Amino acid sequence: MRKKIKTICLIICINLICFAFNAHADLFEDVTKRGTLRVGVSLFEPWAMKKKDGGLYGYEIQVAKRLARDLGVNPEFKIIDWEKIIDSLEQNEIDVIISGMAITPKRALRINYSIPYASSGIGIVANLEKTKDIISVGELNIPSRKIGAVSGTVSEKVAKKVFYRATLETFVHDEDAVKAVVAGDIHALVASSPEPKFLELQYPKKVDVPINKPLLTYKTGMAVNKGEQEFLNYLNSWITAKEAEGWLRAKYNYWFNSLRWKKD
Repeated sequence: MRKKIKTICLIICINLICFAFNAHADLFEDVTKRGTLRVGVSLFEPWAMKKKDGGLYGYEIQVAKRLARDLGVNPEFKIIDWEKIIDSLEQNEIDVIISGMAITPKRALRINYSIPYASSGIGIVANLEKTKDIISVGELNIPSRKIGAVSGTVSEKVAKKVFYRATLETFVHDEDAVKAVVAGDIHALVASSPEPKFLELQYPKKVDVPINKPLLTYKTGMAVNKGEQEFLNYLNSWITAKEAEGWLRAKYNYWFNSLRWKKD
């Protein structure tokens, strides 16, 4: 009887392994057969931005378009609120997240990351009028000061840790957070680089960057669902190749180390 049970269990395990292998292989095949790569993005300057005509542009958009082209498919972008983007991946509404997502151990419990394809940091930009009497950044860390961040991001975690005594104001959309610091509704905004520097250049009479060093640096990776090893292998190979060619570095410099894209 025991032998029979062991045999049945072994057969079940083999079937499950085979099923899982085939399912994971199909996920990669689905993209090529479907002819589209469904990419989840959230709007953050200059990672992904919306044009007046509704189209998208930015570093992530250019990366995703080149990835799709090399796969021989078309990119299909889906704009998702940042705090819901991993949920959308897990619900198979998208195939991959390409949205400047910081690689963290906590997120890695839910998703599989590619190797890093970009680096970034967390900086701070302050409203000039609201902080005109403040001498040091430390003076922002009191209850009467309002510090903003987009909810569900690494920026929010950094804001909570660095300005733990201040009043934290969270925003669902990055554009709302930007409006708040420019309008003076909050004293300062904690955000991913190079947004603080870009805002200082864009609104020189409204905001400034009080410190040049980032509060935190991190690596960003593309994200896929657990078990999608074939797809992940391709992403890693693609990133390695584009780094070796210098393509990723050239695009990163264009979007992050200049403002030429605003003129273009």
